[in-house]
Amino acid sequence: MDLHELPFAKITILRDDIAEVMINEGVIMDMAMVEQYHDFLLSHLRAPFSLLINKINSYTYDFDAQEKLATLKEINVMAVVAYNRVTEITTQTLASYPRNVKWNLRVFSNRDDALAWLLSEQESSHKHLCEDAL
Repeated sequence: MDLHELPFAKITILRDDIAEVMINEGVIMDMAMVEQYHDFLLSHLRAPFSLLINKINSYTYDFDAQEKLATLKEINVMAVVAYNRVTEITTQTLASYPRNVKWNLRVFSNRDDALAWLLSEQESSHKHLCEDAL
């Protein structure tokens, strides 16, 4: 596991195709941060990759960031760990916004379940990729 610190987040590489993301407390994500975040993911992970979004902290997004966040075609699935009902509802609202790339996202109340689902989804994707290559 490799821990990387961006000015607004901590990202832990759990596997070459899975990262855990924790945005810092009080951050207001803007387009520049989203671009830096996307660049980091593309340069540190093997596609298709999946993300474990750990919402341990409270943060928000400006409008442009909401629209462009997680629109990389290389993202397979995202598991969000929401520690309370408000975070769960705001995550589902954010996921429902229209954007160019539809999110494949599921919300969990604990990290272990979220990670287990991500691992399962990644294995399933790799299996389909191998079958498609035949």
